[in-house]
Amino acid sequence: MSKSVGLTGPKTLESCPHCGAQLSPWQQVLLSVDRALMCRNCWYRIVLDALDDSQEGRQDDSSNPKDVKK
Repeated sequence: MSKSVGLTGPKTLESCPHCGAQLSPWQQVLLSVDRALMCRNCWYRIVLDALDDSQEGRQDDSSNPKDVKK
């Protein structure tokens, strides 16, 4: 299993990032279409846009060096 919060393909989750409960194929389809889903196990709201933003933010921070004061 990958360490990327259960991502299987482009913007598709296999499991809940909060509790790790397995998402059914139907839930995966709903999540890919609606971009948001409630986990039936822990009632955590999964929002794909929020996951994308946090991953892009980490990549941007690591690729751009901070301003260095001289």
